[in-house]
Amino acid sequence: MGVLQNQLERYKKLFHISEKLHSTMNADLLLGELFVILKEVYPNYSYILLLSHDTHCHNDLPIMEIDYDSDNFAVVTAYTTGINQFEYSSDEQHAILYAPLKGRQGIYGVLQIIVPDSITFPDEEIEFITLFTNCAGSALENARLYQQNHQVISNLKLLNDTSQRLNSNSRLAEKMSYVSDQIKASFEAEEVGFFLVSDDQTTVKILHGTTRYFFSKQARIYLDYIKKKFLLDPEPLFIGDVNLHKIVDFKNFHSVMAIPVFQNEILRGFSIVMHHKPYFFSFEAFKLLQSLIQHSSLALTNTLLREELSRLVITDHLTKLHSRKFLDEKIQQSMREDEEGTFILVDLDNFKKVNDSFGHQIGDEVLVQVAILIKSGIRKNDIGARWGGEELAIYLPGVSLEEGVSIAERLVVMVNETSTPHVTVSCGVSYWHQDYPDTYQALFKRADEALYFAKETGKNKVVTQADYNKEAG
Repeated sequence: MGVLQNQLERYKKLFHISEKLHSTMNADLLLGELFVILKEVYPNYSYILLLSHDTHCHNDLPIMEIDYDSDNFAVVTAYTTGINQFEYSSDEQHAILYAPLKGRQGIYGVLQIIVPDSITFPDEEIEFITLFTNCAGSALENARLYQQNHQVISNLKLLNDTSQRLNSNSRLAEKMSYVSDQIKASFEAEEVGFFLVSDDQTTVKILHGTTRYFFSKQARIYLDYIKKKFLLDPEPLFIGDVNLHKIVDFKNFHSVMAIPVFQNEILRGFSIVMHHKPYFFSFEAFKLLQSLIQHSSLALTNTLLREELSRLVITDHLTKLHSRKFLDEKIQQSMREDEEGTFILVDLDNFKKVNDSFGHQIGDEVLVQVAILIKSGIRKNDIGARWGGEELAIYLPGVSLEEGVSIAERLVVMVNETSTPHVTVSCGVSYWHQDYPDTYQALFKRADEALYFAKETGKNKVVTQADYNKEAG
C-alpha cells in the first residue's frame, strides 16, 4: 500500500504540475515555472534545458540553444528521435538523462538532468520525468502556438492599419512618418530609410520618415551597397551580418533588411531597416517587412503621382516658378496672418525684340534664366511666380519695403550681368502693412503702376509705389 500511495501522490503532483504549466500562454513565464517545479521536485539534481529555438528572455535560467554541430551526440539523438537518452560517468559518479520535450506537432527541446552520486538513473524516476517533459512540451507548444497566432493577428493588424493610412488623403510626408514609426515599433529597428531612385539609376533621393542616420556621409556606403545589389539582382536582401570594410565608425550596422520597389523591371526605390547587432531580425520579420512594403508601394506610388499632379497645377511648366493662382492665394493668406509684406512685379525689357531676333525658343531660355535667378535670390517661404507672358512676380511675406527694394535691385543687377543673350529687367515694388487698410488687388495695382513708370523712364531699374506716387503727384 505504501508504494501505491506514493505513486498516487506523485501522479497527483504531476496533475497539479500540468495544470500550472498549462495556466500560462507566455513562453518565458512557462520556462521559469518549469525550473521552479524541477527545484521543488528534484532539489538535489541539476539540469539544463536545451531549446530548438532560443528566442526567449531567460535572465539567469540554465537554458541554451541546441548546437547541432556539438559533440554531445545524446542531445541531438534525443531531439531528433524523441526518445530518452542516457549517459553514465563512473569517473565523475553521476548519471545523465536527456528527455525530449514533445508536443503534438513536434519536439521543442531536450531537458538534461544530472543525478549526482549515481552511475545509474533511478528507474522509478524515468517514467515520471518522461510524463513531466511531455507535459512541459505540450504546454510550450500551446504557448508558442498562441504567441504565433497572436503575432499573426498583430501582423495582419499592422498591414491593415498601414494600408488604411497609406490610402488616406494625408500627405506623403505624414504617411511615410507613420510607416517608419510602425516599422521601428514592430521590428525594434534602430534605423529605417525610404529612398527613390532617379530614372537614370544614378542618384538616390531620401524620403520623409527616414531616420537621421541616413542623412550622414557614412550612410552613403550602405545606400550605394544596397542600390548596387538591387541593380544586379532584384531579390530582397536579408543580411544577418553585413561586413563593409569601408565602415570605420564605432557603430556599424550588421543586421540589414532591404526591400526593392520595381516598376516595369526598373528599380524605382527601396527601403532599408537596420540594427547594429548581428542576426537581430528573424526571418519572420523579414517576410512581414516584404508584405508591408509590397502593400505600401502601390499606395505610395499613387500618392507621389497625386502630389506631382498637385505640384504641376501650382507650377508654371516653363519657368518652374509658382502659378499666378497659387501666388494670389498665398498673398491673401499672408495679408490675413502676417504683419507686412512686399510684392515685386518683374518685366523683361524689350522681350519682343529678343523673340524676333533669336526666336521664341531662345526667348523661353531667357525667361528660365531670370526665373532661376529669382529662385536663387529668395528664401524658402518667399514665392516666385509666373505672372503672365514675360512678366514674373515675387512676394516676400513679413519683409519690409526697404528689404524688398534691395532684393529687386540685386535681381536687376544679376540679370544685367549674367543673362545670355543680354537682357535687362524692370521692377515695380509695392508694400502693405497691417496698420493700414489694404487689399491684394490694390497691392497688385500699385506694383503694376510702379512697373509701368520704370518702363517709361528708362527701364533696367526698380521703382517703388512711393516713387511713382511722388512723380505722379
